[in-house]
Amino acid sequence: MSQLLPPHGGKGLVCCLLEGAELEAEKKKAEGLKKIDISNLVKGDLIMMGIGGFSPLNGFMTKADWKGVCENFLMADGTFWPVPVTLDTNDEEVKEGDEVALVNGGEIYATMKVTEKYEMTEADKKWEAEKVYKGEGEDSQGDFMAKAMEDHPGVQIVMARGKYNLAGPVKVLSEGEYPTKYAGVYQRPAEARKIFEERGWKEVAALQLRNPMHRSHEHLAKIAVDVCDGVYIHSLVGNLKPGDIPAEVRVKCIDALVKGYFVEDKVVQGGYPLDMRYAGPREGLLHATFRQNYGVSRMIIGRDHAGVGDFYGMFEAQTIFDKIPHPEEPGKALLCTPLKIDWTFYCSKCDGMASLRTCPHGKEDRVLLSGTKLRKGLSEGTPIPDHFGRDEVLEILREYYANLEDKVEIKTHKAADGQ
Repeated sequence: MSQLLPPHGGKGLVCCLLEGAELEAEKKKAEGLKKIDISNLVKGDLIMMGIGGFSPLNGFMTKADWKGVCENFLMADGTFWPVPVTLDTNDEEVKEGDEVALVNGGEIYATMKVTEKYEMTEADKKWEAEKVYKGEGEDSQGDFMAKAMEDHPGVQIVMARGKYNLAGPVKVLSEGEYPTKYAGVYQRPAEARKIFEERGWKEVAALQLRNPMHRSHEHLAKIAVDVCDGVYIHSLVGNLKPGDIPAEVRVKCIDALVKGYFVEDKVVQGGYPLDMRYAGPREGLLHATFRQNYGVSRMIIGRDHAGVGDFYGMFEAQTIFDKIPHPEEPGKALLCTPLKIDWTFYCSKCDGMASLRTCPHGKEDRVLLSGTKLRKGLSEGTPIPDHFGRDEVLEILREYYANLEDKVEIKTHKAADGQ
């Protein structure tokens, strides 16, 4: 009997990925269906539904689901869910009752039975953007949409979507490039659960990574190891925004850290196939929701989790967990809880890693650690302060940047600069 948290939704792992003869038959059928092009973000959502990462979802959301999630964090059946999972299109001809094939880059990823087609006006998209992406930070004040259309990649994605959303159950036919490109890192929830169970873990903490692992990340992971049975360093291997460091480089950095600075049987490294939404607090909730499906009980939430610019308060992704609904019906509430950790940094006077709760010294004594600052310094070739990252990691990153032909300007924000 597993000691891990059950998957979210009360239905076990809901996996839409076909296998064997059923898969081959559906692939042949898909060739003759009407084709709908999907974005990379939707592709990642599909794969997560395929492998059970988005349990209990078995398809794209209806208008009632979309509205409930945006407004109240609840789908139409009362299940907690923090961000809409929708499929957009500009196709005028597809209609309710149709069966379609979902295509990205020429590959068919799934088939879908269209149970609902609903229009998304500009006002609808703006409403979604404001409900899901607007935070308490400085950039969210005043004319939020004007600022967001200039500097918020998540809002830009929402506003660029098609005229309609299609809802309905899916049959997933492919996991794309992930099983081969990230062999040994990319994991299905059932695979992660098996590893945790074999190790006898009950309390598992997850560390979300989209940046290379610096000393602050290392410190967070070690706090988690101290208070839980083990830590799951879970990296996003989907698409990021321009200027972010690709997954294969980040994985090499994690490997170097784990081998050199962790007790290896207390750490599991994995990867998942989503694109970042940059939804800040809401995305922190999403990270906890799908980590529960992987068997995780505690989601590490630090400073500006999944944030962008200054749209969110530094610890808004922590406090949002205290504001969400908790449905009473078994399985429908979020069970994965946050492991809230204050801003961490290296302090020269403390002579080690510390946090705002443990360090009495001033900013002049602290090396403020930020993935954004690290990327900016490496991209511009400026010196990286002592204690910012481990030498083995910085060596990997410097090699990456030395061979990078097209560099993107990295903008820092106030939190990264200690303001």
